[in-house]
Amino acid sequence: MNSDIPGLQQDLEASVTFALAEDIGSGDITAQLIPEDQHAKATVITRENAVICGVEWVNEVFRQLDPKVVVTWLVTDGQRVEANSELFTLEGSARSLLTGERTALNFLQLLSGTATICRKYADLVEGTGVKLLDTRKTIPGLRTAQKYAVTQGGCFNHRVGLYDAFLIKENHIMACGGIGAAVAAAKRLAPNKLVEIEVENLTELTQALESGPDVVMLDNFSLENIHRAVDMNNGKVKLEASGNVTDETLVQISKTGLNFISIGALTKNSIAVDLSMRIN
Repeated sequence: MNSDIPGLQQDLEASVTFALAEDIGSGDITAQLIPEDQHAKATVITRENAVICGVEWVNEVFRQLDPKVVVTWLVTDGQRVEANSELFTLEGSARSLLTGERTALNFLQLLSGTATICRKYADLVEGTGVKLLDTRKTIPGLRTAQKYAVTQGGCFNHRVGLYDAFLIKENHIMACGGIGAAVAAAKRLAPNKLVEIEVENLTELTQALESGPDVVMLDNFSLENIHRAVDMNNGKVKLEASGNVTDETLVQISKTGLNFISIGALTKNSIAVDLSMRIN
């Protein structure tokens, strides 16, 4: 799993540990109906078209639960699959396969759902040169996992959290005493961090451009005003559109010449992919 998302591997291991403890508790009493030495094989399929993501989360579930279980993958993260495709097989203790089933599939179906919706949006803007960015609207405790899934669907990560980049919004601006003061303070505080500031109209955009941030976010701008903003900017800084982006407006916005479009729906509106495991 190649990714530069900070803390991803540590978060992966911790989230799997928590999820297994949450599900198993004091013990899987239903699995105890099966003889302890019974061996089994199983196959996991998708019941719908999807982009797969979550291979290492499934691997980690069975590594922690029972390292003797053999997981054999037939697909990779980021791969498009059609309904009824086989994704991976399992072989080992029947108890272990059944105990780990739900936890493994929960991770895989959620992250595949995120990757699938990202692929949908990425395909819509293909060839325009714009990058689609995620937001911090993620499931608590699974941020780095969903951020990773975003990249497997062909989109890109905004800041991971509150620590790795400045995003100066309306209330920050008010508290700092204005756009120029906020940007200047950010540059003094952390000169090596990216500074992005949100503006709500063209007047604020003018002030922002004078203050010299790295990125200006155009919050809920009309299509007409996005075009005006691109002309006003004339390549001085990176421009990002955000707010109420829909399937209908996305393509139009992507053709205006700005650099980024951030879409909360990439993570907060993803629907889990329907998966199924069957003992062979």
